[in-house]
Amino acid sequence: MNGPPDAGAAERGSAVAEFVLVSALLVALFLAVFQLALALHVRVLVVDAAAEGARVAARADRDLAAGAARTRDLLTAALDERYARSVSVRETTRSGLPVVEVTVRAPLPVVGLLGPGGTLTATGHALDEDA
Repeated sequence: MNGPPDAGAAERGSAVAEFVLVSALLVALFLAVFQLALALHVRVLVVDAAAEGARVAARADRDLAAGAARTRDLLTAALDERYARSVSVRETTRSGLPVVEVTVRAPLPVVGLLGPGGTLTATGHALDEDA
């Protein structure tokens, strides 16, 4: 009765431990990919809001404040008020042409929508129709 130990008995219970470890790894990988997708989504929304604000501010019948307000409205509606806190609008020139420039500084989402402020910067330009 003192024969070699049964190989199957030594592995008993390892399937449960393996399942738990692999599941934890897969959940962490899924959450990392989801967070990356969320950060890219926020970046696209901030860039789009800056460009739309520049287009509104550059119209002949509007002023710079209207562009800033439109940018803030878009960011507040799509994300949160925190993302619309730092919006600046100015008139400048690019390649000798007068343009309106809208710059947005927003938080970069690190965990969910939470993150350090001012780390994501997007700038939108539009040709000034008044000039």
